[in-house]
Amino acid sequence: MLCNLIHNIHKEGYIIIMISFLLSCIGFAISCSLGIIFLVASLLCIYFFRDPIRIVPEGDHLIISPADGIILNIEQVNSPIDNSTQVLCISIFLNVLNVHVNRIPVSGTIKATEYIPGRFISASLNKSSELNERQRIVIESNVNHHTIIVDQIAGLIARRIVCNAYEGQNVNSGERFGIIRFGSRVNIYLPLNIHISAFKGQTVIGGETILAYLEDYPHKQLTAKFI
Repeated sequence: MLCNLIHNIHKEGYIIIMISFLLSCIGFAISCSLGIIFLVASLLCIYFFRDPIRIVPEGDHLIISPADGIILNIEQVNSPIDNSTQVLCISIFLNVLNVHVNRIPVSGTIKATEYIPGRFISASLNKSSELNERQRIVIESNVNHHTIIVDQIAGLIARRIVCNAYEGQNVNSGERFGIIRFGSRVNIYLPLNIHISAFKGQTVIGGETILAYLEDYPHKQLTAKFI
């Protein structure tokens, strides 16, 4: 049971959880109430860094949500890597209670990664997409070689973005590629000529919810895998 619990915690949380449990032990040695406070903090850390297995729909034509959260906006904007190109931006807001592990939205190849320094205003505000610290990955899809861009955006509380993707890497939809600590935002930029199934206000699950289809056959029978 303990092994299963550890397996379902993201490695970025190990040190923080160990420190919080150590503080709870010290706290109990000082007073029961102090120990309880640190113990509750430890349990909250475990909850925050949880990394549950997801049932990922299979298909190179699928665009899967890269994060848990709620869709704040779906709008046509200039591409963040090419101002002359219009793309569709789906913005997903993650509150502190959401799973913060990020997943690859489409099968393909990582063409580029870029770290962009910035501010730490609330990730629920639209201007955070341009002003906040963020990490970008650019994916070339296996189907029709579309360019898909994912931005991990830090929030008011989040001060650490982890991205394990690297240029030239072949990736499959649903694979874990990083995590953003505490409240944050993930933007995914898609080509205009695809079938969108997501909608504003929708609650999405990273690695499970289908946001769009790269080819016009959304009714094709799907299979799934556990990741």
